[in-house]
Amino acid sequence: MYESQRADTSVLENIVPESITLQRMSNIWQIGITGGMGAGKSLVCKIFSVLDIPIYSADDRAKYLMQHDPELREKLTLLLGTRTYDKDDRLDRVFVAKKLFADEFLLQSLNAIVHPAVHRDAAHWHAAQSDVPYTLKEAALTFESGGYLHHDFVINVACPKNVRIERIKLRDHLSTVEIEKRLARQWTEEQRATLADFTIINDGKQLLVPQVMEVHQILNTRT
Repeated sequence: MYESQRADTSVLENIVPESITLQRMSNIWQIGITGGMGAGKSLVCKIFSVLDIPIYSADDRAKYLMQHDPELREKLTLLLGTRTYDKDDRLDRVFVAKKLFADEFLLQSLNAIVHPAVHRDAAHWHAAQSDVPYTLKEAALTFESGGYLHHDFVINVACPKNVRIERIKLRDHLSTVEIEKRLARQWTEEQRATLADFTIINDGKQLLVPQVMEVHQILNTRT
């Protein structure tokens, strides 16, 4: 939530393996889309949405569930303490962030509570979809959380680390040290590349739309 070889963009010209075999887990593909912090997953998802592909944002839904799911709220309060929710009964994000920042075990414990809740919510959402070839679940920790096991395929949005760091600085106003700490909690580009079925490069140099269209055309194929 809260680079096999290094993924060299000069060799990632083919975004789809030639030997890929399409077999559905269900009538509608369940596709995961992931990437390191600052890779630009949301931008890529916006392009897919123009193609009328439903998008599930794991981050947005996690925030919603932590606020509105009674069982999840109870577990979070037991884990983090009574200050987890403020006097207006809203999740105190500043308090939670401070608690998690310096405690890796606490962060892992929170993820172990939140990720299953998000998975169940995403499954219900996917089951309610119709008349589409596939859905997309956007999540930063698709591989780290084991969520990829529930997808037919996973798209990885790849971008050089130095570019991602500069993007994060502009977006979140964080220092390089703070960003490095957060990136250390995610898989490397090499690790994601070994398990991803499709790679879309978002380095600001290569065009995104043609890459998205190629993946879309393949996933739109019925077997």
